[in-house]
Amino acid sequence: MSEIKIAPLTEANWHDFEQLFGTKGAYGGCWCMWWRLSRKEFEKGQGKQNKSAMHEIVRSGVVPGIILYTDGQPAAWCSVAPRESYPTLERSRLLKRRDDRPTWVIVCLFVDRKYRRRKLGLAVIKEAIQFVRENGGSRIEAYPTIPKSKNVPPVSSYMGFPELFRAAGFEEVAVVSPSRMIMEYRIA
Repeated sequence: MSEIKIAPLTEANWHDFEQLFGTKGAYGGCWCMWWRLSRKEFEKGQGKQNKSAMHEIVRSGVVPGIILYTDGQPAAWCSVAPRESYPTLERSRLLKRRDDRPTWVIVCLFVDRKYRRRKLGLAVIKEAIQFVRENGGSRIEAYPTIPKSKNVPPVSSYMGFPELFRAAGFEEVAVVSPSRMIMEYRIA
């Protein structure tokens, strides 16, 4: 059995994040900036500029998510933060705010290719719940992809799948399109 631990992404473990995301920045140079930048800024910055933008967030002291380690190696990532940390999400018509209550959100899951199919996606979601709890949050939303087939490319699955969030205790709130739903977890 592998030892699993998590750590918030900070300047101290930035190199682990770089190692996990690889030279291409996870999904096509995103560096987990899709929901943090306008579409124009994101596309212009794919690759090095998006990496630099994420590094600036980390340098500022903001924690944009958590890294899951297995046997001391960075294996998975979960972007989890208060909803207002994601300006593009705040502008989304499809995934608009349901009310004005404080809400944390999970907008990205990434598991290194060599660690996939080991249930690390579920493990990092459970750790994200604990992270939110420890930081005073009481509600988490996720926006998983509703799969249309068994073989969904990783770039289309970065927000996770409904069954993964259900296994972590999330409940369905709404189906907002044929490929996207809103799920919620309430912290007691």
